[in-house]
Amino acid sequence: MNRGITQTGAFLVLLIFAGTSIACRQASALAGELDVPTATVKEADLQLKVLTTGALRTKESRVIAAPPIAGGTLQIIKLARFGAQVHKGDVVLEFDPSEQEYNLAQNRSDLLQAEQEIVKSKADAAVQTAQDQTALLKAKYAVRRAELEVSKNELVSKIDAQKNLLALDEAKRALTQLEQDIRSHSASNKAALAISEEKRHKALLAMNQAEENIKKMTITAPIDGLVVINGNRDASGGFFFTGMTLPDYHVGDQVNPGSSIAEVIDVSRLEVYAQVGETDHSNLKPGQSVDIQIYALPGENFSGKVETVGGATSHEFWDDNARHKFDLTVLFDKNDARLRPGFAARLSIRGDQLSRAVSIPREAVFDREGKKIVYCKRNRSFEAQEVKLRALSEGRAIIEGIQPGTVVALVNPEARGSEKARESGAAPALGPSTK
Repeated sequence: MNRGITQTGAFLVLLIFAGTSIACRQASALAGELDVPTATVKEADLQLKVLTTGALRTKESRVIAAPPIAGGTLQIIKLARFGAQVHKGDVVLEFDPSEQEYNLAQNRSDLLQAEQEIVKSKADAAVQTAQDQTALLKAKYAVRRAELEVSKNELVSKIDAQKNLLALDEAKRALTQLEQDIRSHSASNKAALAISEEKRHKALLAMNQAEENIKKMTITAPIDGLVVINGNRDASGGFFFTGMTLPDYHVGDQVNPGSSIAEVIDVSRLEVYAQVGETDHSNLKPGQSVDIQIYALPGENFSGKVETVGGATSHEFWDDNARHKFDLTVLFDKNDARLRPGFAARLSIRGDQLSRAVSIPREAVFDREGKKIVYCKRNRSFEAQEVKLRALSEGRAIIEGIQPGTVVALVNPEARGSEKARESGAAPALGPSTK
């Protein structure tokens, strides 16, 4: 029985070995039969060129907004047309001043009434003062006369003497009361005058505010430039979402105070705003020359210089693209009156001159598990080899970690082998990976 088991085991081992040999021969044949386009690693002097697209924007603009005036919405009665050329001081936007003019008239009437009250208060105070002075003289005379009568008490009876003393006390009491009344009248007159003057001050401030609001109803251009009309968010009840089309503001629209109606943009100071990837970012610096093509002006070539290169990535939280972008701005060498903000542009940024740079076609570099790899041809198979990507320039990848003359695959041979395997029913074979 043991002999039978041994023979069976030997037979299984021979069967596995035979199957493996057949599979290896099939894999070698498939590796040789893979139709994979290739390219040769080259070493040459070249200049880095970073290609990207962007859009023109102005370096200076001013917002034209509805004045922050309390009292409800404002109605547009004059608005410059979209794209109009304006100079500093030209009227761009005007609102209906009727409500403010009414407020001005009302406040002016309140001011006149307050001034009349002041005049009346002063006149009443003057009359009251005169009356008080007359009464005071009479009271003092009564006291003096009572004192003279008291001085005769030695010559009159005790009853008359007692009457004289009582009369003196009464006169002094009346004088004291009158002096208190005069002080009260003076304080009351001053308070009444202060109230009238406060009314006048309040009416004057309100009138000045109404005059200032009327001036704010007319808004002029703060700089020379073009007028750009904004979308009317008030038309949708203040509700807005990305992609929503809003109508522009027009004459007759009701707007909320503080709403941004338009912009005046300075077209003499335009720049190109673009973004570049992490690989290109390290090869860019301010001052590099840039060739600019404007899609709206075919056949025209413009030149400029890199102005700024962002030091931090810009990545929106809703963007699922893991490749972060860096902001880039380019200034034109010369101004051109035909250029307008919003024009799309193609940029070719001339970077450093590299000596004996090793490069391959861009499509020969693949991403695998966060690493850059190329597939090098070794005999009849391809080996995955990790490389360092230095830069991308005009469809070529400048790399490190591979020798010139090496033949590399332009398509992923693993994917090509899988396709062949599905067609023939055999598994693809590739060379071992090297790190």
